Amino acid sequence: MKLNRLVALALIVGLLLPLAVSCGPKKAELGTEENPIIWSFVPSGEMERVAAGAESVADLINKETGLVIKTNVATEYAGVVEAMCSDPPEAHMASLATFSYVLAADRGCAEAELVSVRYGSPTYNGQIIVRADSGLTSIADLKGKTFCRPDPLSTSGWIIPMLTMRAEGINPETDLAEIVDAGSHDAVAAAVYNGDCDAGATYVDARTRIEEDYPDVMDKVVVIAVTADIPNDGVQYVPSFPRELRDKINDALLKIAETEEGKEALKTAYQWSGLEKHDDSFYDPFRQVLQASGMSIEELQE
Repeated sequence: MKLNRLVALALIVGLLLPLAVSCGPKKAELGTEENPIIWSFVPSGEMERVAAGAESVADLINKETGLVIKTNVATEYAGVVEAMCSDPPEAHMASLATFSYVLAADRGCAEAELVSVRYGSPTYNGQIIVRADSGLTSIADLKGKTFCRPDPLSTSGWIIPMLTMRAEGINPETDLAEIVDAGSHDAVAAAVYNGDCDAGATYVDARTRIEEDYPDVMDKVVVIAVTADIPNDGVQYVPSFPRELRDKINDALLKIAETEEGKEALKTAYQWSGLEKHDDSFYDPFRQVLQASGMSIEELQE
């Protein structure tokens, strides 16, 4: 008798359990107000400007697709990489610079879809800058000097310039008096202008971003070296991000980049003048530069 009751109870539980599960709270569809797509940006320039431009771009995507995208600007490059690599991801998509993207991609956390265009090109260069009255005219002159960089993971503001210095016989870790993390490319240009750092590295040409506050910056701060070509930043997604949503966002961004309103928003955020479709292979030449340097990507992030 007891056995029959146990069997009956087991059958009832088995029938009710699927109902209980199906009636439980279901997570809202990705891209809605209840479950927005998170797009993280790195602090390429002045935070408020980047944030305002990013939000405008997200609003334009919403008008095109109906998808709700929440943007944020991290305080450091590594924060965005970690947000994409967390489980579950704290960022669904990002606009990482080259080194940060390769780092995230090698960890299996990011996949490239779009690359930005600036000045008609999907590649750019880094530059090493000094005050015109500093007496510094070459990389060799940087020995014993204070050097500003935007962030340890900035491709144009540190990784490539650092490799360039090494090629010229300067070991940044031992030959520079001090390495200062300024927080953004704009801040590096301003620090060199103000004499807070003897030299610094930015993308070409971050000096123009501070001309409103420093009208004579192009005369007072000069370039002593330009790096090799570097792939531009762009738009990347975590591997789990649905293909259908990627296509919607990619198509919307490409369309937005052709409108006056879209161009203004993209320029405000990151000085993007357009976007092109490129996959991970676009970054292979940069990986080759790393291999040629004899340094691993793990060593460079230490």
